[in-house]
This record gives sequence, C-alpha cells and structure tokens, in this order.
Amino acid sequence: MCKVSEKTVRVREFARVDLDRFRRRGFPEVVYCPGKTKEQIKEIARIILEQKQPLLLTRLDKKTSSYLKKFYPHIKYNVAGRIAYIKLRGTGQGLAKSSDSAKKTGTVGVVCAGTSDIPIAEEAVTTLEFMGNRVLKLYDVGVAGVHRVLGKVDLLRKCRVIIVIAGMEGALASIVSGLVACPVIAVPTSIGYGANFSGLAPLLTMLNTCSPGVSVVNIDNGFGAAYFASLINK
Repeated sequence: MCKVSEKTVRVREFARVDLDRFRRRGFPEVVYCPGKTKEQIKEIARIILEQKQPLLLTRLDKKTSSYLKKFYPHIKYNVAGRIAYIKLRGTGQGLAKSSDSAKKTGTVGVVCAGTSDIPIAEEAVTTLEFMGNRVLKLYDVGVAGVHRVLGKVDLLRKCRVIIVIAGMEGALASIVSGLVACPVIAVPTSIGYGANFSGLAPLLTMLNTCSPGVSVVNIDNGFGAAYFASLINK
C-alpha cells in the first residue's frame, strides 16, 4: 500500500496547502480562485512560493490579479484566460525539465471552434506552457467553415495530443479526431444559443462521438484538459 506523507501547511483556518503534491504528481497544487477572498489567495500563494514551488492560479479576476501584483511583482496574468502564474526562478518555465525529458516531449495542439471559445483555449494554453509543453494554437476553425481546419491537417498530425474546444453543438472534436491518429481531449463550452443549455448540448455531442480516441472533460474546463494532455504528452 502506497504511503503518502501529509506535508500540509495550515493557512489560518481556511485552507490546507498540499505541499507534498509536487513530489507525488510532479506538479504542485493549483489554486482555484472563485469563492476565495483576495487575502486568502495571497496567503495560499505565499505558502506555495515559500516552499520554492511554482504557482498557478486559475479563474483569477483582473482586480485580484492587480492586488497580488503588489506583493508578488513577478506574477504574470493572462487576461483572456483569467489565469496567472509565477515560474520557478532560474528556469524558463513553470517546471524545470531535463534535456532528456525535453526531447521526449511532443507538441500539444489547442484547437477552438470560435473566437468566443478563446478564453477557455487560453486557460489551456497557459497551463500547458506552464507545465513545460510545446503548444500549437489553432483558433476560429469551427465546422461552419470546416475548410479552415482541413487546411491545417498536416500540422495537427504532428501533435502528440490535441485539445479541441467548442460550444454550440460541439461537433469539431469528432471531425478533428477523424483526421488524426493521436488522442483528442474534447472541451465543451457554455457558448451558444438557448438550446446549447449552457454547454450541455456540446457535452452530450462529445460524449456520444462515433470517432474513437476522444476523451471529454467538463464544461469550460480548459485547465483540466491541459493537465490531462500534459500527462499524455510526457
């Protein structure tokens, strides 16, 4: 039976930061910001950074980002993706990689159907880059103009794994999967008119795909897709 040490630190009365996660999983605890006060986020960030671990903050609003910048001037913020990070000092990325592991790491494609899906795509891209992946971005290539993605098939076939992000009916994931040999991670978004049901329609389309090799994450979960893609890529 695997023994996991409980190297956690209590931050006042509102959080226990799992500092041992970096050792167990190769990636530190990620801070989901909605529902937390700016002061709580600042304290959790302090604990992670004091342990010399890279920091990733998801769904962070711009106002709180500006507040954190006063205390952590090295923080970088992706406005579109609502995601912020602080890299390990002395490295060019969130997590340091050896030269051998870098050679084994392929490219992750991030494909989104429409411009309205870009915020979720940018959350995925920032997460992927922070985790040390090479990323190919292909935006606004939905099925209403399918020639836009068909013209990029050669690039997509060079990827080790592809994240496909789409709202409306969510058909793009099936099309991309039918064109490539690598795994596809589908991300339904809440973009669409009434019958989209805030992302339920594309979620069901992606779950019911007839193209094998498609895995589906939750609605608007660009971070989750990127984390999974990074595990596959490495």
